[in-house]
Amino acid sequence: MLRLLLLLAIFLIHPLPLSAQDTDSVPIAKRQANKKTYHGQAYIDHYHWLSNKQDPRVMAYLQQENAYTEKQMQPLQPLATRLFEASKARVKEVDMNLPKRHGQFYYYSRIEAGQQHPLLCRRAAQVVDGVTKWDEAATEEILLDLNQLARQHRYVALGEFQVSPDGSKLAYTLDFSGDLRFELFVKDLGSGQLLQDRAQRVSSLAWAADNQTLFYVSGDAVTLRPDRLYRQRLGGKPVLQYHEAAQEFNLAVYPSSDEKLIFLDASSYDSNETRMLPAATPQVPWQMIQTRQKGLRYSVAHREGRLYITTNLDAINFRIVTASVTQPSARYWKNFADYDPEVRIEKLDVYRDFMVVTEKKQAATRMRIYLFAQQRWQTLDFDEAVYFVAGMDGDGYESSSYRISYQSPLTPPVIFEVDVTSGQRKVLKRYEILGKYDPQHYESKRLWATAHDGARIPLWAVYKKGIALDGSAPLLLYGYGAYGEASDAQFDVGRINLLDRGVIYVEAGIRGGNDLGEQWRADGMLMKKKNSFSDFIAASEYLIAQGWTSPGKLIIHGASAGGLLIGAVLNERPDLFHAAVLEVPFVDSLNTMMNPKLPLTTGEYLEWGNPNNKAVYDYLRSYAPYDNLKPQAYPAMLVLAGLNDSQVHYWEPAKYVAKLRSLKTDQRQLLFKTNMHAGHSGASGRYDSLREHAFQQAWMLGQWGLVD
Repeated sequence: MLRLLLLLAIFLIHPLPLSAQDTDSVPIAKRQANKKTYHGQAYIDHYHWLSNKQDPRVMAYLQQENAYTEKQMQPLQPLATRLFEASKARVKEVDMNLPKRHGQFYYYSRIEAGQQHPLLCRRAAQVVDGVTKWDEAATEEILLDLNQLARQHRYVALGEFQVSPDGSKLAYTLDFSGDLRFELFVKDLGSGQLLQDRAQRVSSLAWAADNQTLFYVSGDAVTLRPDRLYRQRLGGKPVLQYHEAAQEFNLAVYPSSDEKLIFLDASSYDSNETRMLPAATPQVPWQMIQTRQKGLRYSVAHREGRLYITTNLDAINFRIVTASVTQPSARYWKNFADYDPEVRIEKLDVYRDFMVVTEKKQAATRMRIYLFAQQRWQTLDFDEAVYFVAGMDGDGYESSSYRISYQSPLTPPVIFEVDVTSGQRKVLKRYEILGKYDPQHYESKRLWATAHDGARIPLWAVYKKGIALDGSAPLLLYGYGAYGEASDAQFDVGRINLLDRGVIYVEAGIRGGNDLGEQWRADGMLMKKKNSFSDFIAASEYLIAQGWTSPGKLIIHGASAGGLLIGAVLNERPDLFHAAVLEVPFVDSLNTMMNPKLPLTTGEYLEWGNPNNKAVYDYLRSYAPYDNLKPQAYPAMLVLAGLNDSQVHYWEPAKYVAKLRSLKTDQRQLLFKTNMHAGHSGASGRYDSLREHAFQQAWMLGQWGLVD
């Protein structure tokens, strides 16, 4: 008897190996009380032990969940394979992006058939009658082959990629696990050899004009917060230039578009300050542009000795001001353009002869070009009801044209070159969708739902023509609603798999995003965060009331902060949804925000609130998905995690699923899958990424009963 008890105890500590476990049985995580004290109150967490990555029980539990998910998905595996093959067949296996000129070279990436990752390349430019042009006959140099690195690492992601001004050296950063700990490498492009200069946890970098000095920002070893700026003379020792002590602020270093200045920005979610340095004299002290003030945000560009600044000073949705480099502070800022409070300025790109302003009004993006010599504006208009447009670098600061990338839920990305004088557009590249895709077979619309307080919530929808809006259609509703991120109407080749099976796809621009400007963002954060949840519920109710779908056909999806959104609305209105996908979900938000040693936590006090304040703690606890799970019936769920995720740690979804299994009163499917070799963004290879999306789609189609 004693021997039997000892064996039982050993099993509880070290579960049987995966091969000996019953993969048909629902995994049940052991309850083990962990007591904390928050604001003088006891807080008991029965699944805290899952946050110990070194505990062999944790790995065993994750593997057991993965095995259970794989077993449950076996009937859908043929469908997942077909979905993967369909997506793969639509994508050009051999492709190349548009070359971008820097100095005397054109830089580009290309990918070959069967390869997971791109090749980073360049060719020498051709100069004809003083005009620099792309030369197809020039010899290609392969600067970096990520596929070679992928043979040594299960995960590889490229961060920074910057060539020195004279084109002789390349500085780049790589992440080999998915935890955002990017390592800096410097390569001599003449010899092809790596230099001895290395650095860890590098998030941004900039070259000085001497081609020998590199500025880079490194993150804290524990929290990963980008808090230290170094100046590195190649071959020498790095010199610490600046340490940002304030926990809410992150550093970033970057060159101006004309490469005359280097900027160092210290930013939080609600304020920032920027310093500048002449790129030609990297040894001189940094010059402050405007010191930080609570609530003041600004970004800076440089042209011909003047600074062009977008700022929210006296303009919640930002305005454009200008100042000289010798008198850069706010007291000298002068208005450059009229301010429209209904229009949010998203981005400002400044060139020698013109500037481009990207703006958003009523959830729609537009672009305006200002010609300095003529002192006039022209607006670029677009025809589709919903679309996404963004500026791109092309032939450099002295260019007379501007590149824009345009796409919509119906239109694959197309890159235009806009002549800034005439406004005429020339198509440089269309991203081909192979096979039988015809945008004429589909339709997209802008919709508006009404929130509980009367606010109008923007949505966009895409679907195959001919679908009856009688409540019978399956519908996938996606939401995010945080950090001022908009629900941009982009094209997704994988989405065709769903549309062709009669699924309607909708995204909701709920509060917390900036679809309707900065006030829209502010009304969905901090002590107003619950507006995000009520907006999403209102959008769901609107879609049901208008016949777009019904509760038995509605699946919802959210990732990261969007996973918090989905978790919160499922606790509040589980009856409203048929199923849900929670991808790397921020569901254990209270415990994470109470732990300042974790990456992101202290910086995110300005987004979610600092729960060391009792009122904030109470508010956060009242909606945190993990803490508000309760005995009730829930929709079917697929929950996804990344073992190396440093933004939303794997244990958040692991704890959430473990607790949910112990409370839910229904028999609907609850699957949990952890990518054991990736982080927040999932698999790094293009085929692996397509497989992950096919897996999700197969599960959703199975829930709708749309199995081929």
